[in-house]
Amino acid sequence: MSTTFSDLGISSAINKSLIDLNITEPTEIQEKTIPVLLSQKDDFVGLAKTGTGKTAAFGLPLLQLIDTTKNTIQAVVLVPTRELGQQIVANLESYATNLPEMSIASICGGTPIKPQIERLKEATHVVVATPGRLIDLIKRGEINITTADYLVLDEADEMVTSLKDGLDKIVAVLPKTRRTLLFSATLPGTIKQLIQNYMSKHVTQVSADMNTVGNQGIDHHFVVVEPIEKLEVLMHFLASKEGERGIIFCKTKAAVNKLAKNLAINRFSSGALHGSLSQGIRDRIMEQFREGHINTLVATDLAARGIDVKEVSYVVNYHLPDTFETYVHRSGRTARAGAKGLSLSVIQEEELDHIPDFEEALGLQFNELKKPDALSIEENNTVLWAKKMFKTKPNRDVSPALKDKVKTVFHHLTKDELIEKLLASYIASQQKPVADTDIKKPKKKKKRD
Repeated sequence: MSTTFSDLGISSAINKSLIDLNITEPTEIQEKTIPVLLSQKDDFVGLAKTGTGKTAAFGLPLLQLIDTTKNTIQAVVLVPTRELGQQIVANLESYATNLPEMSIASICGGTPIKPQIERLKEATHVVVATPGRLIDLIKRGEINITTADYLVLDEADEMVTSLKDGLDKIVAVLPKTRRTLLFSATLPGTIKQLIQNYMSKHVTQVSADMNTVGNQGIDHHFVVVEPIEKLEVLMHFLASKEGERGIIFCKTKAAVNKLAKNLAINRFSSGALHGSLSQGIRDRIMEQFREGHINTLVATDLAARGIDVKEVSYVVNYHLPDTFETYVHRSGRTARAGAKGLSLSVIQEEELDHIPDFEEALGLQFNELKKPDALSIEENNTVLWAKKMFKTKPNRDVSPALKDKVKTVFHHLTKDELIEKLLASYIASQQKPVADTDIKKPKKKKKRD
């Protein structure tokens, strides 16, 4: 018989909310974490891959440990991005539907600060914050976290940069008796240093299925291409995944914009996501992606932090990441909550030597995909051309007289005949003309004396 949340010590009120959410069986990280957080007082480090239920692992016991008779902030949850913060608040609120007195506030950057200041004037038990916004509110004297019993650092390995200068300021305000809970998908040196500097000597550490760092539900592939082939090979792959949701990662904002534009030109349902976009635009694109209005997200690593969207069936590394940890986080956007997924890296010949390094460091096996041949690419491009034509809106500026003249030319053709001619015209237009220099001219015979 499988373990239940009640077996782990979760209260009946919270358990009722979980049943209503159809969450009945704890994941490995939840099974290992919840009893420890409920029964012990030590600081805690939880290692688990992205998408394995870390929010519930700390969120459920945290809600149970809060004393709602006190109108003070008792828990501070730090997150790397506003998007992740919003998701955690939504999750915590859904777990607390049968705890009517529980009050949870989001105080993340990227939104106006005044409504957050007004919200903090109300009774608040849990705040979910990005480091920068929390420090801003502390400086303004608009938040009191001196009564907090718990500090949670979620996705700590993705938050190291933003924590670098700010954690000292936050910790200085928190009581020394607080309990610190850290959750991460990887354990690089920077996180080990953070644990040493900011957590007590008595730290309980658990890890869930970390024999391989990457999610076991993901198939890892790579395809070797020439630079000039990269876009066409990608579009061939995307065409094979029509109707499925996926995320394509690029190294820079410029690369994201360029690729998103090329995909839009070829009528792929896609959107761009990077740090230079306003928060409003980013929110709108993420909402369209979650709702299925766009199927493909082109993003930088920074902008994609905290994205938790179900049914992302594939991830594409359009540029290979610089670090192994980044690869883990990228690929972890697919195969969430026990689902299957695919991670494809589109690489060039000179990057091939990096694949064994990723395999060794992450304990993964990468399989090479055969690059589509020229005929397959050509056929895919033809289908894309047809889809582009199908989605082209009529030009209302064309005069009726001109339309009639064109209709007269085609009126005797059947639909199939018209398609045949359009297809032949397109294929002919794609054929490269033979340059004069390519034509070998016959050598002139020398005149004999």
